[in-house]
Amino acid sequence: MAKSKTAYFCQNCGAQHSQWMGQCPRCGEWNTLVEEITEKPAKTPAWQSPSPGPSPQRQAVPIQHFQGREDPRYPTTEPELDRVLGGGLVAGSVVLLGGEPGIGKSTLLLQMALHLPRKCLYVSGEESEQQVQLRARRLGIQNESCFLYTATQTQEIFQQTKPLAPELVVIDSIQPLHSQQLDSAPGSVSQIRQCAAELIQYAKETDTPVLLIGHITKEGHLAGPKILEHMVDTVLQFEGDRHHVYRLLRAHKNRFGSTHEIGIYEMFGEGLRPVGNPSEILLSKREGDLSGNAIAATLEGIRPMLVEIQALCSTAVYGTPQRSTTGFDVRRLNMLLAVLEKRCGFKLGSKDVFLNVTGGLRVEDPALDLAVVAAILSSSEDLALPGQMCFAGEVGLNGEVRPVSRVEQRISEAEKLGFDEIMVSSHSKLPQGKFGVRISAFGKIEEVFGRLFG
Repeated sequence: MAKSKTAYFCQNCGAQHSQWMGQCPRCGEWNTLVEEITEKPAKTPAWQSPSPGPSPQRQAVPIQHFQGREDPRYPTTEPELDRVLGGGLVAGSVVLLGGEPGIGKSTLLLQMALHLPRKCLYVSGEESEQQVQLRARRLGIQNESCFLYTATQTQEIFQQTKPLAPELVVIDSIQPLHSQQLDSAPGSVSQIRQCAAELIQYAKETDTPVLLIGHITKEGHLAGPKILEHMVDTVLQFEGDRHHVYRLLRAHKNRFGSTHEIGIYEMFGEGLRPVGNPSEILLSKREGDLSGNAIAATLEGIRPMLVEIQALCSTAVYGTPQRSTTGFDVRRLNMLLAVLEKRCGFKLGSKDVFLNVTGGLRVEDPALDLAVVAAILSSSEDLALPGQMCFAGEVGLNGEVRPVSRVEQRISEAEKLGFDEIMVSSHSKLPQGKFGVRISAFGKIEEVFGRLFG
């Protein structure tokens, strides 16, 4: 056994220090340094015995002469998950899935493991076998090739993988795991780093994909050292409001594909259902035209969607008017209100303004500006907008309507859903092809107001 030593690790950023300090020099957080006992890890991999004989010597070769192989992908039978991963799981890849408690991380991966026709090992370190079986029974899926094992020690997990030889390993989750090679407590920075390193080494040497579930902090970041995100191949974020049924799956890092794709799920009691066409679900079916409602053509990654913007303007009862948003940046709302008052002459400084993006989504696309302005003016004038009209444009500080990216995709999505007209910037590079939707181009907010309300 190697001689142990003591080090101080920051629980926020994972930085290692030789002595205790009140403030971490790297991240600036106070009282986050914790003493941990570390040991020099063994040279032998934790999941197998050493191979006999010396390893063959390799030499550096010119990159153009390197004969590499294209990594095959394995579909997960979850179309939205495959979309975000770039086509499926890659052999030997390590995927880290993070999200808030109760958002559906375990449900998503268990549902995927039960649907997968390959041999899968689902390791639960937080729930008992009975709890996992109850969730699987609720999902209503039976699969003889999915094996369940509860353990929190990496050496016990590797003892199960030797005779089973699974084609996919799911770890739920990385935080309670611990390795015998370290004496520190489970969940500490050194334990998370060591356990992740052992799982990554197992995945690379056996070409077995490994999926890890990770907790997040109250700030929304993945718990544990920041180096954990650098060690894995793919980092996915499962987000959404627990009080709404929609969940968004984003890729913050992907070594084998793009990070612009998103997946959308709908939560039911029987599990998660993929949403193939989110625009039809996010748009409410209204009986009559109501003021304060506008449809925005937005992009989530490279996926076009139409979302409904609701605004409410009312006379402020108190001295200071309220500005409240759900799913939209309140600072951008204040900027748009200032533009409307300064450049267009609308007196909104004495009114309460409430804004909501329906469906529980949070959208940061600047193309929502034109729809937000139209919804606010519609509520302020108490005049309904045409039901078959949508908007796609950014509003500048001078009141100009600025062009947005991928305008052709937004127009195609509006045409597919049967809209009659879409308002865009006159500075946009409009497509030359013929669309079934009328394209109205404007350069100023005053022109948009004149078109909408005469």
